[in-house]
Amino acid sequence: QVQLVESGGGLVQAGGSLRLSCAASGRTFSSYRMGWFRQVPGKEREFVATITRYGGSTYNDVSVKGRFTISRDNAKNTLYLQMNSLKPEDTGVYYCAADSTSSLRFYDASKYDYWGQGTQVTVSP
Repeated sequence: QVQLVESGGGLVQAGGSLRLSCAASGRTFSSYRMGWFRQVPGKEREFVATITRYGGSTYNDVSVKGRFTISRDNAKNTLYLQMNSLKPEDTGVYYCAADSTSSLRFYDASKYDYWGQGTQVTVSP
């Protein structure tokens, strides 16, 4: 199994940037497709972005396309999410997640086996 710890969240004004990190420990990091999800109170966890095991392919939700970039450094066992041009609607708790099966349903939170504890991102108007 793998343990995941997110960092880098905070308060930022609209139009600003943040970079989230997710440090992994345990089983070989490159064994997992990785994803970022976010959640606000009263709503289901929603897909943000995903990256394949060796970083060859990424996919972003349409709501963040052109603004967010997912990347990974397998040598450092770390996943990243660079968030630019932030909007108030990007506010939420951001979670990184690991999928050991590389499911084609990468947008489905139930397909991920391991989750971090989350980091809060707040974007003010």
